[in-house]
Amino acid sequence: MRESKIQRLALNQVHIKDSFWNKHIQLVKDTILPYQWDIINDRVPGVETSHSLMNIRIAAKLSEGEFYGQVFQDTDVAKWLEAVAYTIAVSKDEKLENDADMVIDMIERAQEKDGYFNTYYILKKEKRFSNLTEGHELYTAGHLIEAGVAYYEATRKDKLLNVCRKLADLICNTFGEEEGKIHGYPGHQEIELALVKLYDVTKQKKYLDMAKYFIDKRGVGKNYFLEEQKKENYHHIFDEFKNYDPIYSQSHLPVREQKTAEGHAVRATYMYCAMADLAYAYEDEELLQTSITIWNNIVNQRMFITGGIGSSGYLERFTTDYDLPNDSNYAETCASIGLSYFSFRMNQITKEAKYIDILEKELYNTILSGVSLDGKSFFYVNPLEVWPASLIPLTSKAHVKANRQQWFGVACCPPNIARTLASIGQYIYGIDQDTIYINLFIENETIVQIGEKNYKISIITKFPFDSTISISVQKLTEYTCDTDIQPNEIKDIRNVLSKNAEINDTVKLKIRIPEYTKNFVIKKGEENIKYDNHLGYATIELSHEELLCNQEIVIHMDMKARFVHANPLVRKDSGKVCIMKGPLVYALEEIDNGKNLSAIMISTKQELVEKYEEDLLGGVTVIHLSGKKISEMNWTDHKLYDSREVLFDEVKLKAIPYAYWNNRGEGEMLVWIKEIFES
Repeated sequence: MRESKIQRLALNQVHIKDSFWNKHIQLVKDTILPYQWDIINDRVPGVETSHSLMNIRIAAKLSEGEFYGQVFQDTDVAKWLEAVAYTIAVSKDEKLENDADMVIDMIERAQEKDGYFNTYYILKKEKRFSNLTEGHELYTAGHLIEAGVAYYEATRKDKLLNVCRKLADLICNTFGEEEGKIHGYPGHQEIELALVKLYDVTKQKKYLDMAKYFIDKRGVGKNYFLEEQKKENYHHIFDEFKNYDPIYSQSHLPVREQKTAEGHAVRATYMYCAMADLAYAYEDEELLQTSITIWNNIVNQRMFITGGIGSSGYLERFTTDYDLPNDSNYAETCASIGLSYFSFRMNQITKEAKYIDILEKELYNTILSGVSLDGKSFFYVNPLEVWPASLIPLTSKAHVKANRQQWFGVACCPPNIARTLASIGQYIYGIDQDTIYINLFIENETIVQIGEKNYKISIITKFPFDSTISISVQKLTEYTCDTDIQPNEIKDIRNVLSKNAEINDTVKLKIRIPEYTKNFVIKKGEENIKYDNHLGYATIELSHEELLCNQEIVIHMDMKARFVHANPLVRKDSGKVCIMKGPLVYALEEIDNGKNLSAIMISTKQELVEKYEEDLLGGVTVIHLSGKKISEMNWTDHKLYDSREVLFDEVKLKAIPYAYWNNRGEGEMLVWIKEIFES
């Protein structure tokens, strides 16, 4: 295993100026977080009741009442807090911070003396850790710990972090191989990756060891969950768990023996995140190879073109290789978020760009499609084909919605989207010894430190609708701090500006070459720069002289709209084609192309015409093309089947980014379009 891994930049180091992403990041601050604050305070009429903050108030003895909601209801608040932390790390907001502090005060007050915190079990007075299969105590604890770490990193306030440490200490004292401890592991993974984060901040190795125990113990010997359910006093919380299959929770085999992505997709990806973390922390080559194998299985056999994962609405799970239905799939937003987190970790460890390709795919497609452009409605499920009339309760497509929902009874996705969009700045760059990695093409400015030297990096681009990226790197001395990021605004010690410039210093840049481009050109002025393609990165060096004069590098890549086919083993996409531009998947909508989109056929021999429409969906490039549509004119008798001739109408078509579908009203949507095969 490599000696070092790529380090992320702190969020407060990166000043995003991007016209595409800033509107989404600002939406989190201005709309999504205030809206979700009103939701968790039960102030929004006509939506699913949250009661999550009231549960905490009752547990803190600030109000009277009974618990309401799911066993994991606390996580709605925890993820909201985490999203607030990322938001105020970048842009201070007194109200958000004050609201968060008030919630943290209540959580501290509700926490029991020994460190336990879970409002369901506190208020229901049920026995702790007696139902690991369904009780979600460790899952809920994990999300609180993630929030505590994020809030401490953003504000240096440690009240929530201390709550989390007490809770983590209780978990460490409760679980393990020792006599008298519980020899189990979580029914829903999450605590493992959270404990790694807690270790990173506190350097308390017991947290890392606890995470390792949960991973190592899973699936070994008699299945803990099956044995737990045999106990006389065991009661089911969820009906679907009555015929429990360990594959659902990835506990069917020891994790190092697992070769394919199985079971509940969110549980799986959160576990894979922890596996990657622990593989690096313990230099566990076997665990790393397992992580690589499973990641390859996901992206090469079990992932939708949009980055969605989880083919079945039943138990929100993976099924088998190449089973990727378009109109009945699940592709939960949280699962795509989980895969993006997993991919980011794998990039940090292996330094391979292919993992960022998938992170980028998730961000620009399924994650963005999960929230409306007004920030007040959300998709839990992300289909690739929608016929609204067919979405009937108690059918195989009952879980699919034609419109985003204002909220959910199980509301894991909305705050998950908020925390992911608010933290996007940490994915743009990476630092490894003497190398700066440029992973995402997002307009921004940052200051980084390599050794004792500090550099200002600027990226200017209109990506993903334009394929030109300008990058400049300048060494900073006490005389060259011409940046929007001022030293007194940067908390991270790595950003203290260097006073002494050395004559012999150089900077190595590794710029990701996206998998979708066939022509990636780097220029200094008019000169084409030769570069090595190593693990998907173009590697170049900037000299001392170039660094002092703020050398500009310009990238031109082939990113024209293109037709994409699926592997023929994907039965649902056989004979079909989809349209992409860069990482963006495109879709047809009824509002632009009429009803019965499945009757449309297109030829891939034609040129795709791109047009930027500033007033459409916040400003997008649309794709114009032509096609044929099976005519209904000779079926006016409404006969269901007949041997009559098939007639076609010539049609003009318009495709929009999949991420923005259903922002103009309800209607059909289609990603995979039937292809006309011409000799």
